[in-house]
Amino acid sequence: MEENKIYNHPDNSVYVKTNGDEIHIICKREDQMDEVVQRLSTDKCHLSGYEEWDEGEDKKWILKFLVSDEESDYIVTPEYN
Repeated sequence: MEENKIYNHPDNSVYVKTNGDEIHIICKREDQMDEVVQRLSTDKCHLSGYEEWDEGEDKKWILKFLVSDEESDYIVTPEYN
């Protein structure tokens, strides 16, 4: 993947955007999230955030992944409300 690029086409199942060491995925359906997390989670790519947008038929799920060259670079601190 190229840095700071949006991978979005009308026929894509999910919206993908890179931003430095982050990958943002927007899922149209809740059932897509498990597959996205399973495919992207590796020793060097970890789920670091989750957010729900909108309600009803327009609802979307945003997943944020962090990518690193080293396993030890990961220190994910949860954000509390």
